Amino acid sequence: MAAKVFVVVASRMDAMARTFARRYGARGVCLLTPADLSHPGWCYRPGELDTAMAVIGGQRIAVRDITGVVTRLPSVSEYEIDHIAAVDRAYVAAEMQAFLLSWLTALRCPVLNRPTPPCLGGPAWCPAQWVKVAARLGMPVTTVHRHAMFSGKPATKRAPRPQGVTVTIVGQRVIGTVDPVLACQARALAMAAGVDLLAVRFSGRERDAAFVGAELWPNIAAAAVAHAVLDYFHVCATHGEHHDFPSRTATGQPGTRGA
Repeated sequence: MAAKVFVVVASRMDAMARTFARRYGARGVCLLTPADLSHPGWCYRPGELDTAMAVIGGQRIAVRDITGVVTRLPSVSEYEIDHIAAVDRAYVAAEMQAFLLSWLTALRCPVLNRPTPPCLGGPAWCPAQWVKVAARLGMPVTTVHRHAMFSGKPATKRAPRPQGVTVTIVGQRVIGTVDPVLACQARALAMAAGVDLLAVRFSGRERDAAFVGAELWPNIAAAAVAHAVLDYFHVCATHGEHHDFPSRTATGQPGTRGA
């Protein structure tokens, strides 16, 4: 039986992803960066995953042996592929972006998080959109301020960003100590966004704390989050739940989910 592989799709500059892959390499975790797409040996045709091959960290891996994927890369930047001639980088980055969108969408294993057309790691929502969805769910929210300057005058000093408390959603698990009401709200927000991996920040730990913000890139290097991610993939593989994951993709519109 082939060894199972967990893939982290990330920037080469993502320190958390590198730490996660290094720390759990013995358990099959490996790091896939845009530069890997330039190596010969890839084989992917839509609808033919059983024979598909990937090249990750210099190793050729059968896609059917990939047990789970964590996506921490919103898009492919030209800065990721400085081995490509400068005149061609914009084109190559766009092609890599399109390839990863197709490949990650097609994978049968669980993917945290499935891509949407604007973002390889989930819905490309701005802070105001996250607040809008949270408010629709009945969560107390903080006010979002937007500033625009139309003169040469220096910008006024902005209020400091609230620190608050962050909890991380991994599937149905909530990593972090908050009131159970906040834990349920965080899970509901992840469900509304169509994602299974999400960091949610509240103004405090109490049940009446307000929603401050959310991000698709939690600290997977933190031990509790890392163990929850690996356990999530193990449970999915054991119970065969990965066949349902493509339906967890968000449509990209606030407060809606894919069919």
